[in-house]
Amino acid sequence: MLKATDLMVFYENMLALNNISLTCAEKQIVGVFGANSAGKSTLMYTLSGIMDDIKKKEEMAGGERITVLGRIQYMGQDIMDIKPSTRAKRGMVLCPERRRIFKESSIIENLRIGGYLASASQTKETLDYTFELFPPLKKLKKRIGGFLSGGEQQMLAIGRALMAQPKLLLLDEPLLGLSPLIQAILVRATKEIRDKRGISIIVTEQYARPVLPIVDYSYILENGAAVLEGDRDEIINNPDVRSAYFGVSEE
Repeated sequence: MLKATDLMVFYENMLALNNISLTCAEKQIVGVFGANSAGKSTLMYTLSGIMDDIKKKEEMAGGERITVLGRIQYMGQDIMDIKPSTRAKRGMVLCPERRRIFKESSIIENLRIGGYLASASQTKETLDYTFELFPPLKKLKKRIGGFLSGGEQQMLAIGRALMAQPKLLLLDEPLLGLSPLIQAILVRATKEIRDKRGISIIVTEQYARPVLPIVDYSYILENGAAVLEGDRDEIINNPDVRSAYFGVSEE
């Protein structure tokens, strides 16, 4: 499905990603964990192609110089030089950090905006599925996005991403700032999206505890580099990971 090799991103002279290689197979959930500034969002922007847009805007504004190196293969094709809009059309869809919904628009309007790539039948089917996945959104579908709770906004952000018909869904810190109850709802929904829709998922989080039970494989980032990787059991049983990302110290 996706294979990234030796990704490096420089902001001027600062190294944001350092030789990261990552793989996500079909119908797999891959977790990427790390503290703030570990490089998680930079990785997601690079995979989705949005980093190219950021780079161009910085160049036009005379801002910092951004350099992106490495290779990304998606569904067997090299996509490093492919625009983010084209990547989205091919099924690689980013649900960004901090929701970023259209706060002046209603839930139903946000969802329809997300479905601009979909056919009429896909739009209807995915709307129905989104409301089934997140029942609160159906009850509030005419409510303006800015008046939703943080949890409702995150449900909407994920629903909007689903409307774009992803084959690979990139979830950037979907649990950020949410209560344990809402986190549990979103984690269950993430697993259901994979199980029932067959969508591959890469999810980033600062803390592994809520997400790790549903991931098939994980990467731990520190200072832009992948310092550890392994399947669920390997990560859970690693004492350093337990201390840093689970808040469990070894006696």
